[in-house]
Amino acid sequence: MVTPSATSANVSLLQYVSVITLMLSILTASYCTSVEAKPKSSTAFVKKTISSHSVVIFSKSYCPYCRRAKAVFKELKQEPYVVELDERDDGGKIQDALSKIVGRRTVPQVFINGKHLGGSDDTVEAYGNGELAKLLGIDSVGEDEL
Repeated sequence: MVTPSATSANVSLLQYVSVITLMLSILTASYCTSVEAKPKSSTAFVKKTISSHSVVIFSKSYCPYCRRAKAVFKELKQEPYVVELDERDDGGKIQDALSKIVGRRTVPQVFINGKHLGGSDDTVEAYGNGELAKLLGIDSVGEDEL
């Protein structure tokens, strides 16, 4: 025969096990979510950004060379995807990744259709000789010196 105290002990044990199981489920779910939400490496970010946009400029908002490179695309009526490194918490890490990818740490670094064009001087030169328009698949615009 089951005594009332034995039944009460079994219920308490079941409640305890249920609470522990629930807590483990919550901990596991929160761990999995935080692992998935963890940002990818800076190198992966750079590569994904380059492959996702036809024109990418890694820039710093205050840099005159970056402004000059961005002005070339404005002249060509092209809208580049611009990553302003100085406005991001991970800007330094992205710049380090760029250095590993292209061999330069300077900005701007310009990419057209997934290929590295170079910095400001390279961009202005490609604009001046018509190569940039060819890369972009557009007609050349007046080539005034920037």
